[in-house]
Amino acid sequence: MRNRLKVLRAERDWSQADLAERLGVSRQSVNALETGKYDPSLPLAFRIARLFGLPIEDIFQDEAA
Repeated sequence: MRNRLKVLRAERDWSQADLAERLGVSRQSVNALETGKYDPSLPLAFRIARLFGLPIEDIFQDEAA
């Protein structure tokens, strides 16, 4: 699954640690999400979407699509 987390985070000048704190996860989790090594749970995907004020589909895209 591809995502725009790194771009969205950079647009706000947030570090991975800043984003992790806002989401209630570890910085390592943010890194794994950004590099595509980990797909978020549905509750985490909703928290991310709410934080950025975007629909989930605008942040995460299926690689097959």
